[in-house]
Amino acid sequence: KTPMLSLSIGPLALPVAPLKLLLSYLMAAWLARWFLARTNKGDAKGPEKGPGKQAGDVLLNALLLGLLAGRLVFVAQHAQDYAAEPWAALDVRDGGWNPWAVAVTVLAWVAWRQYGVPALRLALWAGAALGLGVWLASSALLSFYQPKTLPQVQLVDLESGRSAPLPHLSPGKPRVINLWASWCGPCRQEMPMLAAAQQREKSVDILFINEGESAYAVRAYLRTHQLALRHVWLDPQSALGPALGSRGLPTTLFVDAQGQVVDTHMGVLNGPALASKLKQLQF
Repeated sequence: KTPMLSLSIGPLALPVAPLKLLLSYLMAAWLARWFLARTNKGDAKGPEKGPGKQAGDVLLNALLLGLLAGRLVFVAQHAQDYAAEPWAALDVRDGGWNPWAVAVTVLAWVAWRQYGVPALRLALWAGAALGLGVWLASSALLSFYQPKTLPQVQLVDLESGRSAPLPHLSPGKPRVINLWASWCGPCRQEMPMLAAAQQREKSVDILFINEGESAYAVRAYLRTHQLALRHVWLDPQSALGPALGSRGLPTTLFVDAQGQVVDTHMGVLNGPALASKLKQLQF
């Protein structure tokens, strides 16, 4: 099986997690409108102010409120981490959501709204059931296609020039593996935070894998930005990203001491999100 962390559309690489939410909503709204059309209570195309649009609006609001609740619960669960950087709670790019809070809020909103519009009751519940079903099924499918072990990609140590396969780097120790490039804006944004974490964390090794750039370019970038990093490796052929199913940067892997990939993240990370994932990695 081929891992899949992102979906490539032309030059764009989109993380799959938000795409599954979009697909879930679209399927839910479509079924609600189809159900109303079949029961002669609406138009399958969703007239501008008809029952089809009303049902779609209820389901969209349910999703938005669910995401808000999921974010608030996640931040509350990791309040100690976010206390140091409270504005990071607004940075939803870190992927911090509580899925149970999302699901419960969606169902609670639909249950409340259906009392106000009894003509839409069955359509709303049918749409909500399909949307949650698509979400669960796509989550299970993506979990199946998540990388479980590290691929045997040969990397080059920036400092010594020696070559080694990725699984052999820092064996027997939890690892955070960050794929980056100097031309990548989000990579540059999170690099100082990861550099500070590398200096601070002693029980976890943080590895920086540069994708496709020369040793000269990497050294020049680190020197210019005064980044004293350890464990910097080169992937000259940019083979690691595709092997992991990710064509976008930055991509970060969280690997336990047994070499199993326990979590992945495509996109920029902030300090609180990294702290929460490190706790998951070490326990």
